[in-house]
Amino acid sequence: MTLPKKPDKHGILTAPIDDVLRRLTVPMIFGMVAILMFNLVDTFFISLLGTEALAAVSFTFPVTFAMNCITMGVGVGLSTSIGRLLGKGDMASAARFSSHGLLLAVLLMLTASVAGLFTIEPLFSLLGASQALLPIIEQYMTVWYIAIPLLVIPMAGNSAIRATGDTKTPAKIMMLAGLINGILDPLLIFGLGPFPELGVQGAAIASGMSWGVALIGSLYVLIAREKLLAWPEVTKLMQDWRQVLQVGTPAGLSNALTPLSGALMMTILAAQGTTSVAAYGAAMRIESILIIVMMSLGSALMPFMAQNLGANNPNRAFSALFLAMRFAIVFQLLVFVMMVPLSWPLSALFSQDVEVQNLLWHYLIVVPFSYGLQAVCMLLISGLNAMHQSMKALIWNLLRLFAFLLPAAWLGSQLNGTEGLFIGIAIANIFSGIGAYLYAIRLRRQQLVISA
Repeated sequence: MTLPKKPDKHGILTAPIDDVLRRLTVPMIFGMVAILMFNLVDTFFISLLGTEALAAVSFTFPVTFAMNCITMGVGVGLSTSIGRLLGKGDMASAARFSSHGLLLAVLLMLTASVAGLFTIEPLFSLLGASQALLPIIEQYMTVWYIAIPLLVIPMAGNSAIRATGDTKTPAKIMMLAGLINGILDPLLIFGLGPFPELGVQGAAIASGMSWGVALIGSLYVLIAREKLLAWPEVTKLMQDWRQVLQVGTPAGLSNALTPLSGALMMTILAAQGTTSVAAYGAAMRIESILIIVMMSLGSALMPFMAQNLGANNPNRAFSALFLAMRFAIVFQLLVFVMMVPLSWPLSALFSQDVEVQNLLWHYLIVVPFSYGLQAVCMLLISGLNAMHQSMKALIWNLLRLFAFLLPAAWLGSQLNGTEGLFIGIAIANIFSGIGAYLYAIRLRRQQLVISA
């Protein structure tokens, strides 16, 4: 059966670029805040169980993030490919591709979950967990591994929904899931009312139940409203899986680079002392809020560019990229200006230690100045993924983190301690951003020549 061509109801191909990007980005901000709150709520309630419970769950973060990178990578492959097909007006292929991509994501996650279930003790022993923490980790991860396939459809499916230009619905789904998780956490962790007291296992069950609700919501939208699911076509299954993995594998690896570089940054900071580590940890929590608009803009830019490239309109796609880059520089500069008078009160809010406060204040009056150019590099990476040049996106993220950021931070720490390290981070952001902007200009010229 041939599905009808879907109209450009979100205006991605025709409406003013700035208006479309704003309408796509604002809901993404709420969705990302919901995800941040999801993690914070879990951490808060688990911390009430005591230091051992919090330490045990902290050990799980690298593993759970690595597992989620699988789905995030598939989500990028889905979003950019479906966006291209929708830009061409090929709804039938978009529905087929969406179905095949989601099937691949589920199979990959099921495989990883089964492997994880049988390797909990040796894996976490390798990561350095003590014998006292292993039983708590096993309680949490056993449920988590069983439940995580439920999150695959919402994560990858929401990427498919965003590819249509609808960023509101995925945000609503994640906000609902976050609300359910927040309600169930204390009930199942502490055994309030008729609920059993399950400790850390209760947190994992609460997450799984909220993912189940998100799964139902995503499937309803994909099937009933967007018509983006169809019966698999065995003859085209491997072809579509290859395309998803060609884009998704580098994208997943690129996501994994951020915590890896963060771990190496902590190693550099550890040489400066505990106060430096504490100040940087607090700075990262503040930074996640200060750049959330840029992260949302990057996620919104991807389907916009993908659809316009699919519609053979590269000029409009690149106009959006450069508009986003210019906005990033101006917006983050304004955020920095507003941050300066707030930098000391924020420093006092996040720590009672005077030395930590001083270092955090120094970070907040130095590094946020460079966030605009850091965002330029992030936006280039989103644009490259939309162009199906995900290997180049991976290379740019490698350059940003391992050729600019870590060497500059290390050199700064050698020259002027922790303050020098923070200056090094700002300089790295500036140079990587300038390089990304110049590369984007070159990329635009090449693309316009190809399409001429």
